[in-house]
Amino acid sequence: MENHTKIQNFTDLIVWQKSHALVLDVYKLTKKFPKDELFGLVSQLRRAAVSITSNIAEGFGRFSEKEKLHFYSFSYGSLLEVNNQILVAKDLGYMSEEEKQKVVMLSIEVGKMLQTLMARIKC
Repeated sequence: MENHTKIQNFTDLIVWQKSHALVLDVYKLTKKFPKDELFGLVSQLRRAAVSITSNIAEGFGRFSEKEKLHFYSFSYGSLLEVNNQILVAKDLGYMSEEEKQKVVMLSIEVGKMLQTLMARIKC
């Protein structure tokens, strides 16, 4: 007999867990950014990263498929925003290639999971 754990909370979703890890990575990385970026790129990156998990949580709490899809698509948009800002930060010399790659690889994984989640809702 297979052991299927029922998803009871948004924190049970693997996509939320991976996104949460991404948020923590973004916070750790941005701690090293120049102080003059605190209200610029640091703030933008952190807000976009937190928006990924927040929209997954909000979508999870919605009852209609249309509403769920709406919030999961916002989450995906925030993920792309993080990717863009990571590229900018790397090009400005605020992080190493290895640091960038770690975040990019995790964001690709999260993106695929979000796309799968949205595709299942559309069916």
